[in-house]
Amino acid sequence: MKIAFTTILPNEGFEALYGHEMLPAGDLSPETDVLVATFDKPVTRDMIEAMPNLKLIANFGVGFNNIDLVVCQERGIRVTNTPNPVIEPTAELAFSLMHAVARRTAELDRKVRLGTAEPFGVMNNLGRALFGKTLGIIGMGRIGQALARRAVASGMRIIYHNRHPLAQEVEDKYSATYVAKEDLLRMADFVSLNLPYTPDTKHIIGAEELKLMKPTAFLINTARGAHVDEAALVKALQTGEIAGAALDVYEFEPKISEELKLLDNVVLSPHVGTGTWDDRIIMCHNVCDNIIAFEKGEIEKMNIVL
Repeated sequence: MKIAFTTILPNEGFEALYGHEMLPAGDLSPETDVLVATFDKPVTRDMIEAMPNLKLIANFGVGFNNIDLVVCQERGIRVTNTPNPVIEPTAELAFSLMHAVARRTAELDRKVRLGTAEPFGVMNNLGRALFGKTLGIIGMGRIGQALARRAVASGMRIIYHNRHPLAQEVEDKYSATYVAKEDLLRMADFVSLNLPYTPDTKHIIGAEELKLMKPTAFLINTARGAHVDEAALVKALQTGEIAGAALDVYEFEPKISEELKLLDNVVLSPHVGTGTWDDRIIMCHNVCDNIIAFEKGEIEKMNIVL
């Protein structure tokens, strides 16, 4: 079985596949049986059609909007992802971004280095506390719940919005309250987006939603950039309609709006939700598990997207 890669990934994560023929990254041979894809490399119809033997696309990551699923369905190509390894590191980053934007960590670090920070003083360089504040989670799935666990430990109150309320025992675990999206936006001191991307969730946060938020509230997005109307967000940040934003994903990434880069009330990171050495290896292992299960016909052990 020939395995191709769109991106260079850690060799040590693929020890379980060492008995297979693994092609160098970017070498998409027509004889490829399995393609290991990553979110930063689109897998297009032309690419797929150039690999007539392709039977499986093992996506490295939970999101799969980088893959043309229509042609995969036409060809009967299986698609898998790696949902479990992304949970904790993405929640960890979301929580650290909340801290950074509220306590102005990145801004003050930059200003101290440049010598432009306010002098040391009791009423200078003030940020906002997380303790005692309300975190509104839009998308209370596994990542949202992992974020809620961290927030509860820090003394925050949890409200959330999903398509449907969670089971009572799950709500009780985080003392979480289900609310309508509009109510969440009005009530929350921090709004975190932790939902998967679909055409229905494009611009789930736009100009009207931003107007509902408190002027002291912060928006956190570690999910997908297209959830947010970036132009509307820039305007809301420039005018003080909301207090700030912390973003790991962008509507037109890898392009980031120049206006965002100029604002002190924004923390930016380059789509690194799962970006730890530890998690990269775990994700490689999960990809291997999907490929080996596919090879053995153990469909029930695969993380199937299609």
